[in-house]
Parts: sequence; structure tokens; C-alpha cells
Amino acid sequence: MTNIASGNTLAAVASLIGDVARANILSALMDGRALTAGELAWHAGVSAQTTSGHLAKLTDAKLIAVEKQGRHRYFRLATPDIAQAIEALMAVAATGPKRHRPVGPKDIAMRTARTCYDHLAGRLGIALADALTTKGHVIISDGAGAVTRKGSKFLSEFGIDLAKADKGSRPLCKTCLDWSERRSHLAGRLGAALCVRCFDLGWIRREKDSRAVAITRSGQSGFAKTFGISL
Repeated sequence: MTNIASGNTLAAVASLIGDVARANILSALMDGRALTAGELAWHAGVSAQTTSGHLAKLTDAKLIAVEKQGRHRYFRLATPDIAQAIEALMAVAATGPKRHRPVGPKDIAMRTARTCYDHLAGRLGIALADALTTKGHVIISDGAGAVTRKGSKFLSEFGIDLAKADKGSRPLCKTCLDWSERRSHLAGRLGAALCVRCFDLGWIRREKDSRAVAITRSGQSGFAKTFGISL
């Protein structure tokens, strides 16, 4: 048997995401990390018992997956495609009717730099995509991307082994619509490798209780020197 994307199946998935608590759970998992039920209950703003019911429904629908470590259970988004779908929905929601809500530091931080599952988004993510395409390291067309020979050399010097990044069933390079910038940032295994490398270099660090990332002082100079990026 196969799943057909009929109106019924689409409505079933949409109804799962349409609940506020479940939407908050999925949003909390957008930084690519696996979280406990207790952590997700905090993000959802509901009780542990209610969260358990939401997690069961999301797991049954294969929107999230469970990882067990000893007595502990951790939840994460099932696939990168789920993350891309949530990001696309955020882009649609951002173009909807304007609602009065004061803009705070967390909003600014999210728009500046954040993780979108396992790759970088926001102004930083867009700037990285622009830098790589402008310098001819990556070619992007119709949502797909390819790394040039020049790009392979540059990425290798930056510390990214494309031979390792090229393993798996995910595309090496693809784009993902950025909800805050309304443009595409880099996703796929290349986007993930760039994100990991920036963390390893100490150029970015995670913000508490958010998928926003802060650009460190070394990151400011590193992004400027390596990619010509200044935020």
C-alpha cells in the first residue's frame, strides 16, 4: 500500500499541525535537537499528560520520531522534509494578516541567525548562500544546488569534507525557503555541514530555550574574512 497525497491525507496532517500545542512542539524541534517530553511540555505550555497525548499523535503520523537512551526518551522531527514543510508554513504564516505584537530581542535574534533543523537560516543563512553563489562555489537553480570544482576546493580548505557530507540519501545541496527573509537558504547535507563547522569553530553558539544562534566575536571576524559577511 502507498500513501497518496489526497485531500483527506493532507487535511489529516494539517489538523495535527493546526493544534497550537502541537505546533509549538514541532517549532521547538526545528533546531534539529532531540528533546524530552518535559522540555516539550514547557514549550507547548500544557501539562505533561496532555503533552504525552500530543506526542503519541505526532509519532503515529510519523511527524516526529522517538529515540531511547536508557530510561529516557527523546523526541525529534522524523525527517528533514518535515522541517522544511514547517519552515514553509512559517513563511506562509508570516505573510498573513498583521497582528499587533511588540517586537522583542528574541524576534530580532531569530531573524538574524537561527537553525532550521540542521542548517542555518535567517540573515546569516541567506548571507552564506549569497556568498557561496556569488563567488561561484555553489550553483542554485529551481530549488536544487550543485557544488562547483572551485567550491569543493574552498569548502575543503574551510574544513568540510564533501566525501563525508556526500553520504546518505539526502541531496548534497538544496534550498529551503526562509520564513523571515522570504528567500532561500542552503539546506541538504552541505547546509548541515556548514552549520556543524561554524559551531565547531566557535563562530556561533545556541541561545537558551530558542533555536536562535548568537554570532560570537570570533564568528564576526571569521564570517567577514572567509565569506565577506558582516551582520
